[in-house]
Amino acid sequence: MSVRTSARPAARPAARLAAVALGAVAVLATAAPPAGAHVTVTPSTTAAGAYAVLTFSVGHGCDGSPTTAVTVQLPPEIVTVTPTVNPGWQVEKRMEELAEPVADGHGGEYTERVAQVVYTARSPLPDGLRDTFELSLKLTADEGATLVFPVVQSCEEGESAWVQTAAEGEEEPEHPAPYVTVGAAASDAHGHRTAEAEIEGEGDGGTGVVAWLGLVLGALGLAAGGTALARSRR
Repeated sequence: MSVRTSARPAARPAARLAAVALGAVAVLATAAPPAGAHVTVTPSTTAAGAYAVLTFSVGHGCDGSPTTAVTVQLPPEIVTVTPTVNPGWQVEKRMEELAEPVADGHGGEYTERVAQVVYTARSPLPDGLRDTFELSLKLTADEGATLVFPVVQSCEEGESAWVQTAAEGEEEPEHPAPYVTVGAAASDAHGHRTAEAEIEGEGDGGTGVVAWLGLVLGALGLAAGGTALARSRR
């Protein structure tokens, strides 16, 4: 299994995905697309600003034709992505230059971002069999934002472009693009409680702090009792 990073523009799926990206900002229906014939995405978390693993599922070919490649377009809010290795597929990250550098959170900056992740089958995936592809990334901190991930499924004969979006209240399109709706933020970006929450005893009604105070006061009481006993023996 090899992972490649390419700065060249994406091939044919790129032109289709680039055009779709302009329309992907439409307001989507709040209900997630049903599992079944569609290419779907399942996030490990939707918490704003959290690190999430997105699992894309492909469950069939193109009108019966085996799948040869799956190209996932990343929304502009996403800069860096770590694809999970899939033994049956080669994976490639296709990059594009950023109009303006973006801070990387470690004193440096990004000058390009991952625009697409392409999984190419070592052996075509037969129609009627499913496979999954995982991408690790950081969700935007904007609660309520919708991140659209247009997908082009290439097959031995033809392709299926899962790139359509629908405005709220409209019926689901024939080939909906997978998307994730960002929810409320967790305690921190990794889903752990913050230091302030630990101090305040958040989530346990403050019993954590009370327990610590009880231990400290108990220790002081023991020390005072030991001192008094020593003086009485003198």
